[in-house]
Amino acid sequence: MIPVTRSLSIHEDEIHFDFIRASGPGGQNVNKVATAAQLRFDVKNSRSLPPGVRARLARSAGRRLTGEGVLVIEARRFRTQQKNRADALERLKDLVRKAATPPRERKKTRPSQASKERRLKQKRIAGDKKRMRSPVGEDE
Repeated sequence: MIPVTRSLSIHEDEIHFDFIRASGPGGQNVNKVATAAQLRFDVKNSRSLPPGVRARLARSAGRRLTGEGVLVIEARRFRTQQKNRADALERLKDLVRKAATPPRERKKTRPSQASKERRLKQKRIAGDKKRMRSPVGEDE
């Protein structure tokens, strides 16, 4: 079990790691050693997460979510496989933590009397300005 919050944790068997060769500078090390970590977590079929958290996680994942509902996180910041693995896991925890907190309910508010008056005053000024642009007719 990987703890995410006090009440939420993810089973290790739901997370799969693939290690691939990282791109970029690094000399021989980057060409020989598969240090980049690719974490895969099946959001759609996860037994660890409640349905609401799964839905929010899928929405916030964006491009990282595949068509099958699998979240893919790539970590290639560090030179070692262990650090990249830990980095990918930490990023998954952060995403799940953010998805675990439900969005705040919006309270209905009404515009204040002063704001209504300000809006109407601005409308009057704009209307007067447009009225001044029109040519003055001789028959008036």
